[in-house]
Amino acid sequence: MKNSDKKTNRNTTTDKKRKYFVALVLLILTLFGVIIFSVMLGPVQIHPLTTIAVFLNKLGLIDANWTQATEIIVIDIRAPRILIAALVGAGLAIAGAAMQGLFKNPMAEPYILGMSSGAAVGAALVIVLGIGVGTFGALSIQVMAFVGALGTILIVYSVARTEGKVPVETLLLAGIAMGAFLYAVVSAMKFIASDEALRNIVLWLMGSFARSQWDDLYVVTPLILIGIVGLYAFSRELNAMQFGEETAMYLGVKVETVKKIILIFAALITATGVSHAGIIGFVGLIMPHVVRILIGADHHILLPASALAGAIFLILADTLARTIASPAEIPVGIITAFVGAPYFIYLMRKKKKTMSWW
Repeated sequence: MKNSDKKTNRNTTTDKKRKYFVALVLLILTLFGVIIFSVMLGPVQIHPLTTIAVFLNKLGLIDANWTQATEIIVIDIRAPRILIAALVGAGLAIAGAAMQGLFKNPMAEPYILGMSSGAAVGAALVIVLGIGVGTFGALSIQVMAFVGALGTILIVYSVARTEGKVPVETLLLAGIAMGAFLYAVVSAMKFIASDEALRNIVLWLMGSFARSQWDDLYVVTPLILIGIVGLYAFSRELNAMQFGEETAMYLGVKVETVKKIILIFAALITATGVSHAGIIGFVGLIMPHVVRILIGADHHILLPASALAGAIFLILADTLARTIASPAEIPVGIITAFVGAPYFIYLMRKKKKTMSWW
């Protein structure tokens, strides 16, 4: 290779790294801005400088005074809800990005492939029938939701697999059919549920962060972070699989093992999100696809960028859900569906024109 060619390649790599760095910085700054913006809004409007000052005071960086009511609203009511929405959004988006890379399909994501419905069934079994409470205690809902999500995607994957391959159309149809069946199972449970359990199930089916508290954040954070870090650890393998499974195997990737591990981490994230906030669809569909269009398909940058974009999107969706009809509140799952369903139709129409999108 000529020296000029080597220099050109180095310059291209440097420019790409600079582009990635700028994109991540902008997304991080946007995320912080959206968090402050969301804390400001509500029945009680709070000035942005006051919002920042309350957070800095809690961190011990400044000493300032404001009313106790203001601190309760910012710290105890809005902050945990917004942070949990950010975590769930980040988790669902990175899970969607990983599954799209795994199946080489822009329409693959936890909600479309039935994982969310599977997690909801697991959670409903605990709420209505008390299954798993004696064994898993306080984490019974999370554990059963994980079992439901993982079991669902494994069934969908097995049904769709034909002669060692997983056709895109078969995968989507299997996921949609499985999700519809499991949704019916959850709906049937409502008939035998007590009044309190019925309210919880209805809330789950529509998706909501209304009951978020700091104790919930302490449970959600480690589980979703484990899933995010676990998925990011397979960035190289996902990049290799873009060129086909045979090429990935030639490059040393244990394809079937990688598939199973990625699905386990995606199930962990989905189960954690569903067990707390209910079924929230299309976050993992929209955000990875938009980010891929903007910055490319390198999973080393695509995964973290999708996580940040997912956090931003779900915070904004939840903010809209709790303010657009104030003092009433719209389930956040309705907001994401209004945005995601038309986008899914758009992708379906685009898919009719070409069988390859990578």
